[in-house]
Amino acid sequence: MVAACDRALQRHEFGQGFLRAEGERLMRSTRLFVSFVSLALIRHYFEPAKAMSPSAVGNGTLPRRPPRHPLRVMFRAVGACEQPVRSDAHGLRSHRLRLLRALRSFVGLSLVVAVLACGASNVAAAAQLQKIVFVFAGFNERSGFIFVAKDMHFFEEQGLDAQIVQVRNGQVAVSAVAANEAQFYAVSATGASLGAVAGGLDVAFIGGIVNKLDGDFVVSSKIVSPADIKGKTLGVQSIGGGVWTFTMLALDHWGLVPERDKIQFRVLGDQSVIAQGLISGLVDAAYLGYTFSQVAQRQGFRVLADLAKLNIPYQGVGIMARRSFLDQSPDIAERALKAIAKSVAYFQEPSNRQSVIGILTKWLRLTRPEEALAGYEAMRPLYSRRIFPTVEGIRNTVRILSRVDAKFSKLKAEDLVDERIVRKLEREGIFK
Repeated sequence: MVAACDRALQRHEFGQGFLRAEGERLMRSTRLFVSFVSLALIRHYFEPAKAMSPSAVGNGTLPRRPPRHPLRVMFRAVGACEQPVRSDAHGLRSHRLRLLRALRSFVGLSLVVAVLACGASNVAAAAQLQKIVFVFAGFNERSGFIFVAKDMHFFEEQGLDAQIVQVRNGQVAVSAVAANEAQFYAVSATGASLGAVAGGLDVAFIGGIVNKLDGDFVVSSKIVSPADIKGKTLGVQSIGGGVWTFTMLALDHWGLVPERDKIQFRVLGDQSVIAQGLISGLVDAAYLGYTFSQVAQRQGFRVLADLAKLNIPYQGVGIMARRSFLDQSPDIAERALKAIAKSVAYFQEPSNRQSVIGILTKWLRLTRPEEALAGYEAMRPLYSRRIFPTVEGIRNTVRILSRVDAKFSKLKAEDLVDERIVRKLEREGIFK
Protein backbone atom coordinates (compact mmCIF):
# COMPACT_ATOMS: atom_id res chain seq x y z
CA MET A 1 0.00 0.00 0.00
CA VAL A 2 2.79 2.43 0.87
CA ALA A 3 4.64 1.41 -2.29
CA ALA A 4 1.54 2.24 -4.35
CA CYS A 5 1.45 5.72 -2.86
CA ASP A 6 5.15 6.15 -3.67
CA ARG A 7 4.55 5.17 -7.29
CA ALA A 8 1.70 7.67 -7.50
CA LEU A 9 3.92 10.43 -6.19
CA GLN A 10 6.61 9.62 -8.68
CA ARG A 11 4.17 9.67 -11.66
CA HIS A 12 2.02 12.55 -10.24
CA GLU A 13 -1.12 10.43 -10.59
CA PHE A 14 -3.46 12.47 -8.46
CA GLY A 15 -6.74 11.29 -10.01
CA GLN A 16 -9.71 10.60 -7.81
CA GLY A 17 -10.11 7.12 -9.35
CA PHE A 18 -6.67 6.03 -8.19
CA LEU A 19 -7.17 7.35 -4.67
CA ARG A 20 -10.64 5.77 -4.41
CA ALA A 21 -9.35 2.37 -5.58
CA GLU A 22 -6.36 2.48 -3.25
CA GLY A 23 -8.55 3.58 -0.36
CA GLU A 24 -11.02 0.75 -0.88
CA ARG A 25 -8.20 -1.74 -1.14
CA LEU A 26 -6.62 -0.41 2.04
CA MET A 27 -9.85 -0.61 4.01
CA ARG A 28 -10.56 -4.19 2.94
CA SER A 29 -7.08 -5.21 4.15
CA THR A 30 -7.31 -3.28 7.40
CA ARG A 31 -10.78 -4.59 8.28
CA LEU A 32 -9.62 -8.17 7.70
CA PHE A 33 -6.55 -7.55 9.84
CA VAL A 34 -8.62 -5.94 12.60
CA SER A 35 -10.96 -8.94 12.66
CA PHE A 36 -8.05 -11.37 12.98
CA VAL A 37 -6.26 -9.40 15.68
CA SER A 38 -9.46 -8.86 17.65
CA LEU A 39 -10.28 -12.56 17.62
CA ALA A 40 -6.73 -13.49 18.63
CA LEU A 41 -6.71 -11.01 21.51
CA ILE A 42 -10.10 -12.07 22.80
CA ARG A 43 -9.45 -15.82 22.54
CA HIS A 44 -5.87 -15.96 23.80
CA TYR A 45 -5.43 -13.08 26.19
CA PHE A 46 -8.39 -11.10 27.44
CA GLU A 47 -10.82 -12.44 29.97
CA PRO A 48 -14.35 -11.13 30.52
CA ALA A 49 -14.21 -7.96 32.59
CA LYS A 50 -15.46 -8.20 36.13
CA ALA A 51 -18.04 -5.73 37.30
CA MET A 52 -16.63 -2.99 39.53
CA SER A 53 -18.86 -2.05 42.42
CA PRO A 54 -19.21 1.66 43.28
CA SER A 55 -17.86 0.97 46.74
CA ALA A 56 -14.77 -0.69 45.36
CA VAL A 57 -14.11 2.26 43.10
CA GLY A 58 -14.80 4.78 45.81
CA ASN A 59 -12.47 3.26 48.40
CA GLY A 60 -9.56 3.11 45.98
CA THR A 61 -9.24 -0.67 45.75
CA LEU A 62 -9.93 -0.52 42.03
CA PRO A 63 -8.76 2.08 39.51
CA ARG A 64 -11.25 4.83 38.67
CA ARG A 65 -10.15 4.85 35.06
CA PRO A 66 -9.19 1.60 33.31
CA PRO A 67 -6.01 1.62 31.19
CA ARG A 68 -6.40 2.18 27.46
CA HIS A 69 -7.40 -1.04 25.70
CA PRO A 70 -5.00 -2.24 22.97
CA LEU A 71 -7.92 -2.63 20.55
CA ARG A 72 -8.81 1.02 21.12
CA VAL A 73 -5.28 2.00 20.07
CA MET A 74 -5.61 -0.09 16.94
CA PHE A 75 -8.98 1.30 15.97
CA ARG A 76 -7.63 4.81 16.32
CA ALA A 77 -4.90 3.91 13.85
CA VAL A 78 -7.50 2.47 11.49
CA GLY A 79 -9.57 5.63 11.83
CA ALA A 80 -6.57 7.61 10.64
CA CYS A 81 -6.70 5.68 7.38
CA GLU A 82 -10.41 6.44 6.91
CA GLN A 83 -9.95 10.21 6.94
CA PRO A 84 -10.77 11.96 3.61
CA VAL A 85 -7.89 12.37 1.17
CA ARG A 86 -7.25 15.54 -0.79
CA SER A 87 -6.62 15.13 -4.52
CA ASP A 88 -3.27 16.86 -4.68
CA ALA A 89 0.37 16.06 -3.94
CA HIS A 90 0.18 17.37 -0.39
CA GLY A 91 -2.93 15.33 0.32
CA LEU A 92 -1.38 12.15 -1.02
CA ARG A 93 1.77 12.69 1.03
CA SER A 94 -0.37 13.20 4.17
CA HIS A 95 -2.31 10.05 3.37
CA ARG A 96 0.99 8.16 2.95
CA LEU A 97 2.12 9.29 6.42
CA ARG A 98 -1.16 8.08 7.93
CA LEU A 99 -0.67 4.75 6.17
CA LEU A 100 2.81 4.39 7.61
CA ARG A 101 1.57 5.18 11.14
CA ALA A 102 -1.26 2.67 10.78
CA LEU A 103 1.03 -0.04 9.45
CA ARG A 104 3.49 0.54 12.30
CA SER A 105 0.62 0.12 14.77
CA PHE A 106 -0.54 -3.06 13.03
CA VAL A 107 2.93 -4.62 12.97
CA GLY A 108 3.55 -3.72 16.60
CA LEU A 109 0.21 -5.05 17.73
CA SER A 110 0.60 -8.23 15.70
CA LEU A 111 3.90 -8.90 17.49
CA VAL A 112 2.26 -8.20 20.84
CA VAL A 113 -0.60 -10.54 19.99
CA ALA A 114 1.82 -13.30 19.00
CA VAL A 115 3.82 -12.92 22.21
CA LEU A 116 0.75 -12.70 24.42
CA ALA A 117 -0.93 -15.64 22.74
CA CYS A 118 2.22 -17.73 23.11
CA GLY A 119 2.65 -16.60 26.71
CA ALA A 120 -0.96 -17.34 27.52
CA SER A 121 -0.61 -20.82 26.06
CA ASN A 122 2.58 -21.43 28.03
CA VAL A 123 1.00 -20.14 31.24
CA ALA A 124 -2.04 -22.34 30.70
CA ALA A 125 0.19 -25.36 30.04
CA ALA A 126 2.36 -24.62 33.09
CA ALA A 127 -0.73 -24.22 35.25
CA GLN A 128 -1.68 -27.79 34.43
CA LEU A 129 1.72 -29.19 35.50
CA GLN A 130 2.37 -30.38 39.04
CA LYS A 131 5.35 -28.56 40.51
CA ILE A 132 8.05 -30.69 42.14
CA VAL A 133 11.57 -29.99 43.34
CA PHE A 134 14.54 -32.33 42.88
CA VAL A 135 17.62 -31.51 44.95
CA PHE A 136 21.09 -32.97 44.53
CA ALA A 137 24.54 -32.23 45.91
CA GLY A 138 26.78 -34.41 43.74
CA PHE A 139 28.12 -32.13 41.02
CA ASN A 140 29.31 -34.75 38.52
CA GLU A 141 28.17 -37.03 35.71
CA ARG A 142 26.48 -39.39 38.18
CA SER A 143 23.60 -36.88 38.31
CA GLY A 144 23.35 -36.90 34.52
CA PHE A 145 20.04 -38.78 34.48
CA ILE A 146 18.34 -35.80 36.17
CA PHE A 147 19.87 -33.36 33.67
CA VAL A 148 18.67 -35.48 30.76
CA ALA A 149 15.16 -35.84 32.19
CA LYS A 150 14.95 -32.06 32.57
CA ASP A 151 16.36 -31.04 29.19
CA MET A 152 14.49 -33.72 27.23
CA HIS A 153 11.21 -32.71 28.93
CA PHE A 154 10.51 -36.18 30.32
CA PHE A 155 9.08 -34.63 33.49
CA GLU A 156 6.68 -32.50 31.44
CA GLU A 157 5.54 -35.62 29.59
CA GLN A 158 4.41 -36.94 32.96
CA GLY A 159 2.61 -33.71 33.82
CA LEU A 160 5.36 -32.48 36.14
CA ASP A 161 7.07 -29.10 36.32
CA ALA A 162 10.38 -30.18 37.86
CA GLN A 163 12.80 -27.69 39.34
CA ILE A 164 16.34 -29.10 39.58
CA VAL A 165 18.32 -27.54 42.42
CA GLN A 166 21.95 -28.16 43.30
CA VAL A 167 22.76 -27.58 46.97
CA ARG A 168 26.08 -27.20 48.71
CA ASN A 169 26.03 -30.49 50.59
CA GLY A 170 23.87 -33.31 51.85
CA GLN A 171 22.89 -31.56 55.06
CA VAL A 172 21.30 -28.71 53.10
CA ALA A 173 19.46 -31.18 50.88
CA VAL A 174 18.11 -33.12 53.86
CA SER A 175 16.92 -29.87 55.43
CA ALA A 176 15.04 -29.00 52.23
CA VAL A 177 13.31 -32.39 52.20
CA ALA A 178 12.51 -32.19 55.91
CA ALA A 179 10.92 -28.76 55.40
CA ASN A 180 8.91 -30.11 52.41
CA GLU A 181 10.62 -27.57 50.16
CA ALA A 182 11.84 -30.48 48.03
CA GLN A 183 10.00 -33.71 47.28
CA PHE A 184 12.88 -35.76 45.87
CA TYR A 185 16.56 -36.04 46.73
CA ALA A 186 19.01 -37.64 44.31
CA VAL A 187 21.66 -38.96 46.67
CA SER A 188 23.99 -41.75 47.62
CA ALA A 189 23.75 -43.71 50.83
CA THR A 190 25.85 -41.33 52.94
CA GLY A 191 26.24 -40.19 56.49
CA ALA A 192 23.98 -37.23 55.74
CA SER A 193 21.16 -39.17 54.11
CA LEU A 194 21.21 -42.14 56.50
CA GLY A 195 21.83 -39.82 59.42
CA ALA A 196 18.51 -38.13 58.64
CA VAL A 197 16.77 -41.49 59.06
CA ALA A 198 18.66 -42.14 62.29
CA GLY A 199 17.49 -38.73 63.45
CA GLY A 200 13.84 -39.63 62.91
CA LEU A 201 13.08 -38.20 59.45
CA ASP A 202 10.69 -40.45 57.51
CA VAL A 203 12.76 -40.69 54.32
CA ALA A 204 13.54 -43.81 52.32
CA PHE A 205 15.15 -44.81 49.05
CA ILE A 206 12.38 -45.25 46.50
CA GLY A 207 14.67 -45.85 43.53
CA GLY A 208 18.24 -46.83 42.69
CA ILE A 209 20.18 -45.65 39.62
CA VAL A 210 23.74 -46.78 40.39
CA ASN A 211 24.04 -49.77 42.73
CA LYS A 212 27.77 -50.09 43.24
CA LEU A 213 30.69 -47.84 44.07
CA ASP A 214 32.13 -46.04 41.06
CA GLY A 215 34.51 -43.21 40.19
CA ASP A 216 38.27 -42.79 40.32
CA PHE A 217 40.58 -42.55 43.30
CA VAL A 218 43.03 -39.94 41.97
CA VAL A 219 46.43 -39.45 43.60
CA SER A 220 49.57 -37.37 43.27
CA SER A 221 52.85 -38.81 42.06
CA LYS A 222 54.02 -39.51 45.64
CA ILE A 223 51.34 -42.24 46.02
CA VAL A 224 52.02 -45.49 44.16
CA SER A 225 49.99 -48.04 46.16
CA PRO A 226 47.12 -47.88 48.67
CA ALA A 227 49.63 -48.27 51.51
CA ASP A 228 51.16 -44.90 50.52
CA ILE A 229 47.93 -43.16 51.50
CA LYS A 230 48.91 -43.47 55.16
CA GLY A 231 49.71 -40.07 56.65
CA LYS A 232 48.29 -38.21 53.66
CA THR A 233 45.52 -35.61 53.34
CA LEU A 234 42.44 -36.43 51.28
CA GLY A 235 39.99 -33.91 49.82
CA VAL A 236 36.24 -34.24 50.46
CA GLN A 237 33.12 -32.17 49.96
CA SER A 238 31.91 -32.52 53.55
CA ILE A 239 32.38 -34.88 56.47
CA GLY A 240 29.71 -37.55 56.22
CA GLY A 241 28.74 -36.57 52.67
CA GLY A 242 28.96 -38.53 49.44
CA VAL A 243 32.63 -38.04 48.57
CA TRP A 244 33.60 -38.79 52.16
CA THR A 245 31.53 -42.00 52.12
CA PHE A 246 33.02 -43.11 48.78
CA THR A 247 36.47 -42.49 50.15
CA MET A 248 35.75 -44.40 53.36
CA LEU A 249 34.46 -47.40 51.40
CA ALA A 250 37.61 -47.44 49.27
CA LEU A 251 39.84 -47.18 52.34
CA ASP A 252 37.87 -50.00 53.99
CA HIS A 253 38.39 -52.16 50.90
CA TRP A 254 42.15 -51.57 51.17
CA GLY A 255 42.20 -52.27 54.92
CA LEU A 256 43.01 -48.69 55.87
CA VAL A 257 41.62 -46.96 58.96
CA PRO A 258 41.92 -43.13 59.03
CA GLU A 259 42.43 -42.86 62.80
CA ARG A 260 45.01 -45.62 62.97
CA ASP A 261 46.83 -44.70 59.76
CA LYS A 262 46.80 -40.91 60.40
CA ILE A 263 44.83 -40.13 57.26
CA GLN A 264 43.32 -36.65 57.37
CA PHE A 265 40.35 -35.18 55.50
CA ARG A 266 40.21 -31.64 54.21
CA VAL A 267 36.83 -30.12 53.29
CA LEU A 268 37.13 -28.23 49.99
CA GLY A 269 33.80 -28.13 48.16
CA ASP A 270 32.16 -29.91 45.25
CA GLN A 271 34.18 -32.03 42.84
CA SER A 272 35.22 -29.16 40.59
CA VAL A 273 36.79 -27.51 43.65
CA ILE A 274 38.29 -30.80 44.86
CA ALA A 275 39.96 -31.31 41.48
CA GLN A 276 41.49 -27.83 41.67
CA GLY A 277 42.61 -28.47 45.26
CA LEU A 278 44.34 -31.65 44.14
CA ILE A 279 46.03 -29.87 41.22
CA SER A 280 47.18 -26.99 43.43
CA GLY A 281 48.62 -29.34 46.07
CA LEU A 282 46.14 -28.64 48.85
CA VAL A 283 45.49 -32.39 49.16
CA ASP A 284 47.39 -35.52 48.18
CA ALA A 285 44.52 -37.62 46.88
CA ALA A 286 40.77 -37.57 46.41
CA TYR A 287 37.80 -39.40 45.06
CA LEU A 288 36.64 -37.86 41.77
CA GLY A 289 33.94 -38.74 39.30
CA TYR A 290 35.15 -39.72 35.85
CA THR A 291 34.64 -36.28 34.31
CA PHE A 292 36.71 -34.34 36.85
CA SER A 293 39.18 -37.21 37.05
CA GLN A 294 40.06 -36.45 33.43
CA VAL A 295 40.71 -32.83 34.37
CA ALA A 296 43.22 -33.93 37.04
CA GLN A 297 44.83 -36.53 34.79
CA ARG A 298 45.57 -33.91 32.16
CA GLN A 299 47.59 -32.11 34.86
CA GLY A 300 49.77 -35.18 35.51
CA PHE A 301 47.82 -36.92 38.27
CA ARG A 302 47.15 -40.63 38.11
CA VAL A 303 44.28 -42.96 38.93
CA LEU A 304 45.12 -45.34 41.74
CA ALA A 305 41.94 -47.35 41.18
CA ASP A 306 38.73 -47.27 39.15
CA LEU A 307 36.38 -48.07 42.02
CA ALA A 308 33.75 -49.59 39.73
CA LYS A 309 36.18 -52.42 38.99
CA LEU A 310 36.41 -53.23 42.70
CA ASN A 311 32.73 -54.30 42.68
CA ILE A 312 31.92 -52.81 46.07
CA PRO A 313 28.13 -53.01 46.69
CA TYR A 314 26.83 -49.54 47.34
CA GLN A 315 23.80 -47.33 46.74
CA GLY A 316 25.83 -45.03 44.55
CA VAL A 317 22.90 -42.99 43.24
CA GLY A 318 19.37 -43.30 44.54
CA ILE A 319 16.16 -41.32 44.85
CA MET A 320 14.93 -40.50 48.35
CA ALA A 321 11.54 -39.17 49.38
CA ARG A 322 9.53 -38.86 52.57
CA ARG A 323 7.17 -41.73 53.33
CA SER A 324 4.49 -39.23 54.28
CA PHE A 325 4.76 -37.73 50.79
CA LEU A 326 4.46 -41.20 49.22
CA ASP A 327 1.34 -41.86 51.29
CA GLN A 328 -0.27 -38.56 50.32
CA SER A 329 0.88 -38.28 46.68
CA PRO A 330 1.79 -41.72 45.30
CA ASP A 331 0.73 -40.64 41.79
CA ILE A 332 3.27 -37.81 41.72
CA ALA A 333 6.07 -40.08 42.90
CA GLU A 334 5.09 -42.67 40.30
CA ARG A 335 5.17 -40.11 37.49
CA ALA A 336 8.54 -38.80 38.67
CA LEU A 337 10.06 -42.29 38.63
CA LYS A 338 8.60 -42.93 35.17
CA ALA A 339 10.40 -39.82 33.92
CA ILE A 340 13.63 -40.99 35.57
CA ALA A 341 13.30 -44.48 34.07
CA LYS A 342 12.83 -42.98 30.60
CA SER A 343 15.84 -40.72 31.16
CA VAL A 344 18.05 -43.68 32.09
CA ALA A 345 16.93 -45.55 28.96
CA TYR A 346 17.64 -42.46 26.84
CA PHE A 347 21.08 -42.07 28.45
CA GLN A 348 21.99 -45.67 27.65
CA GLU A 349 20.81 -45.61 24.04
CA PRO A 350 23.96 -45.31 21.84
CA SER A 351 22.19 -43.17 19.23
CA ASN A 352 21.68 -40.44 21.86
CA ARG A 353 25.40 -40.14 22.58
CA GLN A 354 25.94 -36.61 21.23
CA SER A 355 22.75 -35.32 22.81
CA VAL A 356 23.67 -36.65 26.27
CA ILE A 357 27.25 -35.37 26.03
CA GLY A 358 25.91 -31.93 25.15
CA ILE A 359 23.59 -31.98 28.16
CA LEU A 360 26.40 -33.05 30.51
CA THR A 361 28.68 -30.35 29.11
CA LYS A 362 26.08 -27.68 29.78
CA TRP A 363 25.07 -28.73 33.29
CA LEU A 364 28.63 -29.44 34.48
CA ARG A 365 29.78 -26.12 32.98
CA LEU A 366 32.57 -27.73 31.01
CA THR A 367 34.41 -25.80 28.31
CA ARG A 368 34.50 -28.60 25.75
CA PRO A 369 32.20 -31.55 25.00
CA GLU A 370 35.25 -33.84 25.01
CA GLU A 371 35.57 -33.26 28.75
CA ALA A 372 32.18 -34.92 29.32
CA LEU A 373 33.01 -37.97 27.19
CA ALA A 374 34.74 -39.99 29.92
CA GLY A 375 31.86 -39.47 32.35
CA TYR A 376 29.31 -40.42 29.73
CA GLU A 377 31.14 -43.60 28.75
CA ALA A 378 31.55 -44.60 32.39
CA MET A 379 27.95 -44.01 33.43
CA ARG A 380 26.21 -45.75 30.53
CA PRO A 381 26.95 -49.27 31.82
CA LEU A 382 26.65 -48.25 35.48
CA TYR A 383 23.10 -46.93 35.28
CA SER A 384 20.50 -49.55 36.13
CA ARG A 385 17.44 -49.54 33.89
CA ARG A 386 15.61 -51.52 36.57
CA ILE A 387 15.70 -48.66 39.06
CA PHE A 388 15.38 -50.63 42.30
CA PRO A 389 17.38 -49.53 45.37
CA THR A 390 20.03 -51.97 46.61
CA VAL A 391 19.53 -53.25 50.15
CA GLU A 392 22.98 -54.86 50.14
CA GLY A 393 24.66 -51.61 49.16
CA ILE A 394 22.86 -49.69 51.89
CA ARG A 395 23.80 -52.35 54.42
CA ASN A 396 27.46 -51.92 53.44
CA THR A 397 27.22 -48.19 54.13
CA VAL A 398 25.53 -48.71 57.49
CA ARG A 399 28.43 -51.00 58.46
CA ILE A 400 31.02 -48.34 57.58
CA LEU A 401 29.15 -45.51 59.29
CA SER A 402 28.61 -47.54 62.46
CA ARG A 403 32.38 -47.46 63.02
CA VAL A 404 32.38 -43.69 63.43
CA ASP A 405 28.95 -43.16 65.07
CA ALA A 406 27.03 -45.70 67.14
CA LYS A 407 23.65 -44.23 66.12
CA PHE A 408 23.97 -45.86 62.69
CA SER A 409 24.24 -49.34 64.21
CA LYS A 410 20.53 -49.15 65.06
CA LEU A 411 19.54 -48.84 61.40
CA LYS A 412 18.40 -51.80 59.33
CA ALA A 413 18.96 -51.61 55.59
CA GLU A 414 15.58 -53.20 54.87
CA ASP A 415 13.84 -50.34 56.68
CA LEU A 416 15.61 -47.73 54.55
CA VAL A 417 13.96 -48.65 51.24
CA ASP A 418 10.39 -48.34 49.98
CA GLU A 419 9.84 -50.39 46.83
CA ARG A 420 6.07 -50.03 46.46
CA ILE A 421 6.29 -47.75 43.41
CA VAL A 422 9.16 -49.43 41.54
CA ARG A 423 7.44 -52.79 41.98
CA LYS A 424 4.27 -51.35 40.46
CA LEU A 425 6.26 -49.92 37.54
CA GLU A 426 7.95 -53.27 36.99
CA ARG A 427 4.58 -55.01 36.81
CA GLU A 428 3.57 -52.46 34.17
CA GLY A 429 6.67 -53.24 32.11
CA ILE A 430 8.22 -49.78 32.45
CA PHE A 431 11.78 -51.12 32.88
CA LYS A 432 11.89 -53.18 29.68
